[in-house]
Amino acid sequence: MNVFGIGLPEMILIFVVALLIFGPKKLPEIGKSLGKTIKGFQEASREFQEEFKKEAQDIEETVSMNAKLEPSNETQKNVSTSEKVN
Repeated sequence: MNVFGIGLPEMILIFVVALLIFGPKKLPEIGKSLGKTIKGFQEASREFQEEFKKEAQDIEETVSMNAKLEPSNETQKNVSTSEKVN
């Protein structure tokens, strides 16, 4: 088990130290507030990822639409060459 690069022995040590510092009555409150903080961070991260993906799709659609609308250099060369022949 590895959470944030911290293994199980380190997590147990942190829990024991927190238990000694804050006591058994405060520890559940601290855990609850820490859990809420992490949940809020995860939600914000998820929203950021969704917004980033949406913007990337919009840019990709714009680029592909522009590529369809603008003729390529090869097409322009072929048209100018055929105009010179006629």
